Amino acid sequence: MLAKFNKLVCKPGDTQAWKAQVGYVTTTPYNNPDVQVVACGSVGQGQWGKFALDVAKVRGTQVTTASAGLSTTSNQWQVNLTLNGQGAAAFSTLTSRLYNDYYAAGQSGDQNSAVLNQVAIALDGNVVSSPQIQGAIAGGNAQITGSFTQAEATQLQNELKFGSVPLDLKTLFVSSVSAQVGRNQLDAGLIAAAIGLLLVVVYSFFYYRGLGLVSVCSLLIAGTITYLAVVLLSLYQNFTLELAGIAGLIVAIGITADSFVIYFERLRDEVREGKQLRPAVESGWKRARRTILVSDTVSFLAALLLYYFAIGEVKGFAYTLGLTVLIDIVVVFGFTKPMVTLLARTKFFGNGHPMSGLDPARLGAKTPWRSSVRRNQVRRRPDPASPSTASRNPGGS
Repeated sequence: MLAKFNKLVCKPGDTQAWKAQVGYVTTTPYNNPDVQVVACGSVGQGQWGKFALDVAKVRGTQVTTASAGLSTTSNQWQVNLTLNGQGAAAFSTLTSRLYNDYYAAGQSGDQNSAVLNQVAIALDGNVVSSPQIQGAIAGGNAQITGSFTQAEATQLQNELKFGSVPLDLKTLFVSSVSAQVGRNQLDAGLIAAAIGLLLVVVYSFFYYRGLGLVSVCSLLIAGTITYLAVVLLSLYQNFTLELAGIAGLIVAIGITADSFVIYFERLRDEVREGKQLRPAVESGWKRARRTILVSDTVSFLAALLLYYFAIGEVKGFAYTLGLTVLIDIVVVFGFTKPMVTLLARTKFFGNGHPMSGLDPARLGAKTPWRSSVRRNQVRRRPDPASPSTASRNPGGS
């Protein structure tokens, strides 16, 4: 073990790489409580060091409770630990021996005795805490004190609880990937987004014809605002766009498309009922905007909850999803609806051109649109020589 200890190099935060240095990759002796091992871990005050550990005297399965709380005497955070009967007896023996053999010398300045007076708490081979023994502890109740913050005390509490679960983690396989893989995945995500956007554009022009111009412009504006938002967040909020975030942006294409589909369908329903385009634009918007707001609200709440409860890359997906939902509302209310209102005033859309996507005949309207231009009617004057005229003048020669 001394040879492995001398070979060991511990770096701050390293919980895995050091195991390969001493040959702990293919085998896991650090999980065997009956053998002496070396380990890396915290030595307190944010420092990292290496340890030579004896066989385990108290095991994680012997911990019954662990809780973080404020000390009643010093008002400092501490971790309260309770052991079962077997663990209490073993811990009493251990602490009595360490206290009697090393405490006094350690307090006198002997660094070797001070180190030997420590008890290491290890989880998955890594030392998470190494408190010194200040007295023989009988009865199975102990307190781990120090300059803990609430977060640090809670973390140690959780690590003690995890250690009480009788699990033995084994490495089944190890795979290595190059940095190029990340680039390839990024390119694949961007290609998928481009294909999805292209399909939406093609479908919009095929089904909505002239109205497809509005949907494409809406998507371009939403995409531009999203790009600017990502750039600004990266500059000022240290936001990093990962693969999961790109997936959220791809989903946003569907959310934006869904908004203008809802509005266009409500507008076409109004046209089918025989309304002129201008009043149909307003009445269709009143029917569509509530549905759009409800749909976007549900999507935003889902993103918010996912961001709050998720961890890792899933947070990036939830963040971009929520961001694009807000952008969708801005685009639909600030561009899509005003744009349709302006187009309704043009001859191409206002008269229901077949390629406008609002042709009443193609949509199966109840009554065709009538021209809003008032025409003067010209009546033919009666012919005096006609029989009907003559009969109306019996006194004529």
